[in-house]
Amino acid sequence: MTDRLRGVRCLVAASVLVVAPALAAAQESKSSALVTELVKLLDAMKLDSIAAKVQGDQYVGALYFAGSQLLVVGARYSVPPRMDAQLAGKNYRDVYIDLNSASIPDSKVLVSDLGANGLRARRENNQPYDTVDMGGKSYAFDGDWDKAKISEQEYTKAFQASDAEYTRMLQALVAQLKKTS
Repeated sequence: MTDRLRGVRCLVAASVLVVAPALAAAQESKSSALVTELVKLLDAMKLDSIAAKVQGDQYVGALYFAGSQLLVVGARYSVPPRMDAQLAGKNYRDVYIDLNSASIPDSKVLVSDLGANGLRARRENNQPYDTVDMGGKSYAFDGDWDKAKISEQEYTKAFQASDAEYTRMLQALVAQLKKTS
């Protein structure tokens, strides 16, 4: 075997080792399919926002910027009758704003899904990366756990927890849209 062929094989093997984790992480996103469904419903209904009651005093709201991003916030709200009235009036943008600014702070989860394609564990092709604020911590899912000063295992665990919570919020939003259609 020539040195050149051996070098090519090493390069291919190294490429697989670099690309495989990114592909695996992209496939692990549970939120992708729900985001796709939500975006299709929003587009079909010509809506740029949606909100729903999850249970009790827990609500979720979303702002959608067609083709570019989905901002989703979920939180407990201290005055459920006010929030219920906003939902009944289909004032979804107002629900989003209230949840983002006046919710019970330690209950708030904010997802910035840049690309409106579900959470991604790593930045893809120099595109913007997704961020999540949850449990008093902020996570930038850019694939750089060293910059975040956490281990790869902690990073993966944070991504999985964030994606699971995002999936739960998306399920409530999709159900709300299906009720109103």
